Amino acid sequence: MNTESGIKLQQDNKSQVPATELHQKIDAGVKFAIANAIERHRRLGESISILRDGKVVTLTADEIPPRDVKPNV
Repeated sequence: MNTESGIKLQQDNKSQVPATELHQKIDAGVKFAIANAIERHRRLGESISILRDGKVVTLTADEIPPRDVKPNV
């Protein structure tokens, strides 16, 4: 349990829960929203922080690749 937030972390849960159609739609929606947020940061010239090779890395707006493909939701 994460003591700071009180949220129990579930690791490697993919093997326990089958991916239903609802799960797939939720996953697609979350990915779509994240892609929109990242693109918005890029267009507004704002940096983002990501996890790369286990380390937090901050990308400037110029380093964020433009979004060119929109997933089907």
